[in-house]
Amino acid sequence: MTAVSLSDVVFSYGDVPVVDGVSLDVPEGDFLGLVGPNGSGKSTLLTLMLGLQRPDSGEIRLFGEPAHEFADGERVAYVAQDVTKTARDMPITVREVVRMGRYPRNLFGRFSAADHAAVDDALERVDILDLADRRVGSLSGGQRQRVFVARALAAETELLALDEPTVALDAESRESFYTLLGELNDQGMTIVLVEHDIGVVTARASRIACLNKRLFFHGPSDEFADSDALAAAYGTNQRVLDHTHTHHGGGSLSDEKAEGDES
Repeated sequence: MTAVSLSDVVFSYGDVPVVDGVSLDVPEGDFLGLVGPNGSGKSTLLTLMLGLQRPDSGEIRLFGEPAHEFADGERVAYVAQDVTKTARDMPITVREVVRMGRYPRNLFGRFSAADHAAVDDALERVDILDLADRRVGSLSGGQRQRVFVARALAAETELLALDEPTVALDAESRESFYTLLGELNDQGMTIVLVEHDIGVVTARASRIACLNKRLFFHGPSDEFADSDALAAAYGTNQRVLDHTHTHHGGGSLSDEKAEGDES
């Protein structure tokens, strides 16, 4: 079954085109890395996929339903780019954040033994059970990211969407976090990841979508590095360098690395 399907999607902010005629499918169980230069529309495309914004034209379906009408919040989790910054000011504990993932299943607020077990299991799977009673604001950036992934696990989410989740993390925390995402994908979770580090995403994701307003590549990760999509999308002669002997299993963009996506 297809988790996300886009057909000729167009979106603009006023008179400024951001997404232009994008069509792609994300099968269930896929790990899609969404890459492109600054301002290429990556973050916008992700929010369109999740039904958080509506396209000007085209069709987006989420688990077979129109994305903007999708109501089954248990199946989808979104970790926004600035969520860990917001979390620094949260006066609540790690366990309380993760419990939020069970709220859609408990409209009357009564948690069962199964709910509590699901929370503990999620905390354990992302290796932060020992932090359960700590305030979220006291954690490192990498630990806070794991808290929000644990919330998605507690909700028994089928699709996890992340926008630049490791932008403020050190190299060791980044490696650990992406190892976690790989394990979750191996267990069947569908992942859509916006990432500026092309070397990381080609090493971790099973498929790549390269965007600069329009789609320049969508296919297997091992075919992306050998394609001309980088040069076409970034506008320069780019290639992915392999740094497996010194890096974390991936490579990097040889001349330029996009450092965010304002749109």
